[in-house]
Amino acid sequence: MRYKLTTFLLLLCCLQVHAQQRPYYTQYILNDFIINPALAGIENYWDAKASHRHQWVGINGAPVTTYFTIQGPLQTSGFARETPVTVHSDEENPRGEAYYQNYKATEPHFGLGFTVINDATGPLNRFAASGTVAYHIPVGEKTNLSGGISLGIQNMRLDVSQLDFGTQYPVDPAVAGSGYLNRVKPDINAGVLLYSADYFIGLSAQQIIPENLSYGNKITHDTVVLVDGKLIPHLFLQFGYRFLLGEDINFLPSLTFKYITPLPVGVDINAKFQYRDIIWAGGSYRPNDGFAAMLGFNISSTLNFGYSYDFTTSQLNTVSHGTHEILIGFLIGNKNGDWCPRHVY
Repeated sequence: MRYKLTTFLLLLCCLQVHAQQRPYYTQYILNDFIINPALAGIENYWDAKASHRHQWVGINGAPVTTYFTIQGPLQTSGFARETPVTVHSDEENPRGEAYYQNYKATEPHFGLGFTVINDATGPLNRFAASGTVAYHIPVGEKTNLSGGISLGIQNMRLDVSQLDFGTQYPVDPAVAGSGYLNRVKPDINAGVLLYSADYFIGLSAQQIIPENLSYGNKITHDTVVLVDGKLIPHLFLQFGYRFLLGEDINFLPSLTFKYITPLPVGVDINAKFQYRDIIWAGGSYRPNDGFAAMLGFNISSTLNFGYSYDFTTSQLNTVSHGTHEILIGFLIGNKNGDWCPRHVY
């Protein structure tokens, strides 16, 4: 399959294409920090996550996304509280009824984070790195509010060597020059989060400052001229609530609404079941796009693992073998021995 320059440029920059400029994720319910910077420092330990996503397996040049994030509190001594319900136990569920009864809002504290993302689609590549600062405050006995901002850079690049126009016209004038798409732009994201023991409401924005991006050339009356595109904001609104189904099982349904002008609002419908603090399973549905199945294990108080498989219900399913995503988490400085987050993610 030959890469078509126009197709991939449109995937990146054209406002009419029905896709987003930022990568998709399925397991963001395990690492919502990748969407909302307000989560930095939400736990009493540092949480490092590494993820690799291969979308639409079987399609040459399909998106491949790899990221690493790390986030945690600036100081733990002010709000880390070791109680019987924050430590893994074989006798009782650490996220059972006692957890809800004893839950208290966090004390005011800062959180920090760092993110590195590499997102490749055929000859196009986006690399981004950003640092995050967040602040958490109590707004009730059991309710917390946080706000966060991420500042960084992103590099948009096209590898011309991967383009093939055939033997009759081996060189296209639009890409004959070098470096026509190798741009470094600022990357600014922000978010707020209201959360407690059993619910969360989050609002976040990625790429909040629109940036012009010169992405190629077009030929008009035998003259090659520059064409401008634009990096546009991505908005996310999220809701989630945790139900206790018996003493050992938690059920967490959640919704994520996505808005990217001028596209219609998209929605992810998610559900996650967790047995004690050991194993969880879940699913996700994107109307008119597909659904996903997820499975994960908390191997210890320092290591966890998740896997998801996306099945596409659109016309892409005739050529795609689905989407695979793996996620590995490391809990650093977890002095209380938590096997899973105290909060609803």
